[in-house]
Amino acid sequence: MPEGPELHLASRFVNRVGSGTVFTGQVEKSAVSKNGEVPFKCDAYLISAVSRGKEVKLTLTPIKEEDGKEDMKPAATEDEDSLPAPMDVTFRFGMSGSFKLTDEDEVPKHAHLKFFTKGKPAQVLCFVDPRRFGSWEVNGTWQPDRGPCVLLEYEKFRSNVLSNLPEKAFDKPICEVLLNQKYFNGIGNYLRAEILFRLKVPPFEKARTVLEPLLHKEKTADLTLSKKLKWKLENPDLLELCHLLPMEVINLGGKGYDPEHLDDSSAFEDWLRCYNVDGMQLLRDSNGRTIWFQGSPGPMAPRGSKVPKARTRRRKGVDENGKEALSPQGSESRKGKVTPERRTPPKIPKDPSQVRPRSTKAAAKQTAEGLQTGKATRRTTSRSRKKMALPLVEAPEGNGTECEPSGGKAANPEASVSETPPPRKSRTRSRHQTPL
Repeated sequence: MPEGPELHLASRFVNRVGSGTVFTGQVEKSAVSKNGEVPFKCDAYLISAVSRGKEVKLTLTPIKEEDGKEDMKPAATEDEDSLPAPMDVTFRFGMSGSFKLTDEDEVPKHAHLKFFTKGKPAQVLCFVDPRRFGSWEVNGTWQPDRGPCVLLEYEKFRSNVLSNLPEKAFDKPICEVLLNQKYFNGIGNYLRAEILFRLKVPPFEKARTVLEPLLHKEKTADLTLSKKLKWKLENPDLLELCHLLPMEVINLGGKGYDPEHLDDSSAFEDWLRCYNVDGMQLLRDSNGRTIWFQGSPGPMAPRGSKVPKARTRRRKGVDENGKEALSPQGSESRKGKVTPERRTPPKIPKDPSQVRPRSTKAAAKQTAEGLQTGKATRRTTSRSRKKMALPLVEAPEGNGTECEPSGGKAANPEASVSETPPPRKSRTRSRHQTPL
């Protein structure tokens, strides 16, 4: 998510590409954006930008033309020159906002606001926001609930924090208070992790406990100016790091989140010591935001909080063709790998008689095979008996022979009815029977 340094770099970028560039025509909004229209149209105007914390303000200033040439001076009033009045458009970048300057035929897909240059070939200054969380406000001012900028208004920022320590907002953990833009305008998720890590402050320590010593330090400081500056540079406190670390990001040499070098973030990744770095611990605060830290989380750590999965940082490598490709740090990229399907083979019973028959004929055939091999099961026999319903002839007790249906020959032809006593009726039917 763009934070204070990124929005400051965006304002620098707009001022650099807009210096000496004349824009013209209607400001165009994409059809899919839910933000309002920008009702500004002029034959010639200039664009300048300024940042404050997590906001960027663009000023559209009309200019007058003389003999087909631009005067490059702002118009005095709307009535004198029949030009529209200057207009301010305040931007908030959300999760993925940025500015880009492209040719007219190469406008990015997610360009939601476009300013066209007057020269040929025409170019377009675009506000690009793939996730559409960004917003803009016509003739808007800085949001009143945002505090002084940690970058450009450091003294006011420091005074605003220390003078409001008794407020309930500072009863929360320091990691959550650092995201409160009323006091820390410009600090975001990666900056808070780096600030707390470098000071070895537990992220879930009470904010007032961490900041109150700075209040006493302000009252008892008796060092000379030169010694105080040296001490601050060598031993910065938390509020000073809120200013120094964003300045370090800005001075990375055009890397990281610079709008002109979005594809090259190696310097920024090397600068990070804690945020999204392998080996660090992770927790979610009460707002659901992930905090990276090392050591003890602090006494106000949420109980039972789910630890989010650690994300492996991707760095650029070189593939087989010599082209740059992203791959996770310390491991191979999983992109392009195909996981083989795991198919469970069907269970085939070893005994064919255990296969469930699908019809009456199949049941009869299975029973016959079982009688021949002596391996027919009780389940198969009982099913076939119900379907066939044949009359049975009881075998003599102790004979040991199989029963036959009526009308068949006896198993022992020599046995006579007169020589043997009448057979006793069995309470249960025989387990086996022969088919018709």
